[in-house]
Amino acid sequence: MTEAHDIRLKRLRMRSMRRGTKEMDMILIRYSEARLDALSEAELDGYEALLSENDQDLYQWVSGQVAPPQPFAALIGDIRQTIGNAE
Repeated sequence: MTEAHDIRLKRLRMRSMRRGTKEMDMILIRYSEARLDALSEAELDGYEALLSENDQDLYQWVSGQVAPPQPFAALIGDIRQTIGNAE
């Protein structure tokens, strides 16, 4: 059974705000509010995979301290741009 699109978005938003570190909570909540509704199913798959990564790595990728792995490079770029535009 496949998950309804609206349920998936709610679940991903919840996972975005319950990360474990306050910094990533704040970054991913802002990103999810700004962009999740516009992402394709394939992009949501990528975002869901990103949410499985640990917060220390995510923060280093988003902050530009370390280059993200290739599978996440475009998504991390989108997060940086979205968060940067929201400030």
